[in-house]
Amino acid sequence: MVVLDFSIVNVALPSIERELHMAAGAVQWVVTGYAISFGGLLILGGRAADLLGRRRMFVAGLIAFSLASLAGGLARDPMLLIAARVAQGAGAAIVAPAALSLITTGFPEGPERTRAIGLYGSVASVGFVSGQVLGGVLVQFTSWRAVFLVNVPVGLIAAALSPSILGPVKTAAKTGAKAGAKAATTAAAKVAVARTRLRRLDLRGALLITVAVTLVVFAVSQGVVLGWTSPLVIGAAVIAIVAAAVFAKAETRHPDPLIRLSLLHRKGLREGTTLTFLLGLWNGGEMLVLSLYLQQVLHESPLFTGLVIAPQGVVGFMMGMLGPRLAGRIGIRRLLVVTAAASAIGFGVLTHLPATGYSPILFVVTLIGFGTAGTAMGSTVLASRGMADADQGLVGGMINTSRQIGAAVGAALLPAVAQGVSGGVAGDRAAMLTAAVAALAATAVAWRAAHLVPARAAS
Repeated sequence: MVVLDFSIVNVALPSIERELHMAAGAVQWVVTGYAISFGGLLILGGRAADLLGRRRMFVAGLIAFSLASLAGGLARDPMLLIAARVAQGAGAAIVAPAALSLITTGFPEGPERTRAIGLYGSVASVGFVSGQVLGGVLVQFTSWRAVFLVNVPVGLIAAALSPSILGPVKTAAKTGAKAGAKAATTAAAKVAVARTRLRRLDLRGALLITVAVTLVVFAVSQGVVLGWTSPLVIGAAVIAIVAAAVFAKAETRHPDPLIRLSLLHRKGLREGTTLTFLLGLWNGGEMLVLSLYLQQVLHESPLFTGLVIAPQGVVGFMMGMLGPRLAGRIGIRRLLVVTAAASAIGFGVLTHLPATGYSPILFVVTLIGFGTAGTAMGSTVLASRGMADADQGLVGGMINTSRQIGAAVGAALLPAVAQGVSGGVAGDRAAMLTAAVAALAATAVAWRAAHLVPARAAS
């Protein structure tokens, strides 16, 4: 549901613009508002899950997301709709890292966890691509409001079922201080424990990193709209850099920092987040460019556009199911080389997009789906490997943040390349070449990772 919401709203934007009488520039904030709050709050959401309870934060995020969806579906005012989308993004920023850390802490490291992450990735692949199809169906046969209201029953039912399915709440505070938790039998003691957990949450660090990531996503997403030399874009980028520098310095002094900088020295985490950033770049830009190409160059309907892209999600689902078995045979790092290279080859083929009519060449999206899903699964396994359970929520936040920043860069960069070249099919081909370069860079990162570790570690 959370991943699907990235793409399902895109199809509804023209209808929203007409019904709410929004300017073309303003309607983009229905997408941008969600992306900024989601990307900016992911690390905070992940760390909060570690300290306050993964199941508790997962349920809270689902409820917030559902209520924000309800507000968006009932909105009669453009500002209320945008505010609802920002609240949706905040709810998603709680749900996404909590969900991933529930999986990584719920299964032992090794083949069992890899299979679980593979299933997680396969569902995400289907969600991301099916949003195009479902959005087209809902808008064509009902109303744009349905793309928001459809989340409400799903989210609330999931929140209601989660406590019985996911088991007892687990927190880093409980893990590190079981004796203290057992002693907290009175109401006053429980309040004291809750306050201790909140104090452990590095609020200053959370504020700084949230400002930095939020402004990075804002600057990248608005660079194409306002111009890269716009004072607003430049100012956002400068403040983001300053906030990131202050954050890095503050974390070295905090007794319980939001991100222990020593974690960044972990090779697997660095490689995983780098690969996820590159994956987000090609995936976020590709979906947007292909959608515009099919509708504006080939003049296809939104529903047909979704159906053309849908095989990418189907193959992504299959890869999520079969990928762990393949990883068991050749190793997770070698698998990443194969999957990133497959995406690069797929984008290479798409540099020959036809100028008229549907072509079998578009079926190469299945190769991209294989590469994207495999890279997402492998990079998540790589980043979480060897990390303590108490840090898995933070790892989930970092993985999702790197992908979201990459997606923001891709969604700004690839359309800018397309428009800068010609705005027609030649521009779309150039955008696919840019995506191929990103996939080749990911292949190089994976190749280096696979050949700079002992054979046993590569698996």
